[in-house]
Amino acid sequence: MPGSGSPRRLVVEGHAGQDHPPVSGLLAEADSPLCLLVLGHGAGAPMTHPFMEALSAALAAERVSTLRFNFAYAEEGRRRPDPARRLLAVATSALGLGRVQADGLPLFAGGKSMGGRMISQLAADGTGTSRTSAASASWRPELAGLVFFGFPLHPPGRPGTDRADHLARVACPMLFHQGTRDRLADLTLLRPVLTRLGPRASLHVVEGGDHSFKTPKRMGRDPAEVLADLARETAVWAERTAP
Repeated sequence: MPGSGSPRRLVVEGHAGQDHPPVSGLLAEADSPLCLLVLGHGAGAPMTHPFMEALSAALAAERVSTLRFNFAYAEEGRRRPDPARRLLAVATSALGLGRVQADGLPLFAGGKSMGGRMISQLAADGTGTSRTSAASASWRPELAGLVFFGFPLHPPGRPGTDRADHLARVACPMLFHQGTRDRLADLTLLRPVLTRLGPRASLHVVEGGDHSFKTPKRMGRDPAEVLADLARETAVWAERTAP
């Protein structure tokens, strides 16, 4: 998978019982890549959001190729996320495409907020539903690990840990990038969850970072510097983790 400059546009087709229309994908190929990371976007923005673009570029600079994809509602220009079953169907198809594009490289998956959470549900339960779990069996053993760029542990102002219950059923290693000002993940709640997961879970804390890893101006950290740090930590962890 040689580097090729601009991301290459792909189509993520529904297959093997995954009920969704075709959606767009963007493959950003790193030079001499360590791995391929399939990235789902957050609930409020598509795969072309500036955060996703900049993150993908930062990862490529650290030899991590990425395959971004749109969920169906984002592809159609709608703002409200689809029901979980449809989100999971698209994510399943994206992982299938990622397996093909990885072409033998270690395959990682995850994403920003909701995108990472959906991927983790697939890793835990197949597709989150018994009807389509068989369609996911072919890629599940091949995931080398999961990477979360802001795991949405709970809604803003409603602390809890129910959204993380399924992580106990994820067998592969997991890397959590979390900001100390993230209103969707109180670290005092998240840390015990990760402790219970044992050596499968690694935590990288961004001091002062919010849910999008923006830091206060007084800290003097350039957003590009923060993303470069996220990418570097991801690459080091992935190289250590990959079989």
